[in-house]
Amino acid sequence: MKRLTLLPLLLLTFSLVTYGQTKKEKDQKAIKDMCGCYEIKFKYAETFSPNIAYEKAYDYRAHALEWAELITDKDDEISIQHLLVVNDTMVIKHWRQDWQFQNQNVFDYTAKNTWRVKELPKEHVKGQWAQKVYQVDDSPRYSGSATWVHVDGKRFWQNKTDAPLPRREYSKRSDYNIMARGNTVKLTDYGWLHEQDNDKIIRESGKDDALLAQEKGYNIYTKVADEKCKVARDWWKENNKVWKKVRQEWDNVFAENKEVKLKSKVDGKMLHQHLFALDNKASRKDIRTIINKFLN
Repeated sequence: MKRLTLLPLLLLTFSLVTYGQTKKEKDQKAIKDMCGCYEIKFKYAETFSPNIAYEKAYDYRAHALEWAELITDKDDEISIQHLLVVNDTMVIKHWRQDWQFQNQNVFDYTAKNTWRVKELPKEHVKGQWAQKVYQVDDSPRYSGSATWVHVDGKRFWQNKTDAPLPRREYSKRSDYNIMARGNTVKLTDYGWLHEQDNDKIIRESGKDDALLAQEKGYNIYTKVADEKCKVARDWWKENNKVWKKVRQEWDNVFAENKEVKLKSKVDGKMLHQHLFALDNKASRKDIRTIINKFLN
């Protein structure tokens, strides 16, 4: 009788474990499906402001060709490096996204080029993936944790998190200093979509955050033949070792500091300009020396 009672329980336990593994595998596939060669269209438009006198900014449109290289493929960690292809011949190292399963440590952008390490409760991140987005020099940009959803043929991940101004605006705008990014990463039949519902926030010490304007954004990634991005694939083969060292040094920076504040320029140059000028054989010591100059 005990055997008969235990059998359904064991079968139920096995089914739950199997379902959990299947869900995680679906998550992993969705993330890795963002790899490859893509033609991208960037579309942004401001939609609302609580200030009736606010003058809406011009809509933003751009396009690009980009290779997304899978550089880490582990059970609990997936990393994708994005590389821009310019005029079919030039390659520019672009942003990077790391995905970590049930990761409790994320970095919050506070303001003034400052990021603070935040520990999330273990129960909060159960079954979730943290997306950590890094700038072209592998310094932090924004991060957040949420659950991948697979339902009715749809695959998506949603999160809201604070970030510095995007590159398309930080050199042109000074009327706000925080972008609260509403990120939706969605896999599609043509590739994938980064849909954004963003709040442009004015953050000042001792005051409540003030909303300047809201915007809608679409980064539309359309999959094309990998051959179109061959120059980027070749570039990464030649340069990936030095950038692995850069990532390792940034990992050390965050292991040593609960808060990271960066200077905008050193010797008249931004951080990426210093790192892009490095020889492929640069040592980790050389890299850390450069990064240290930017740490406040």
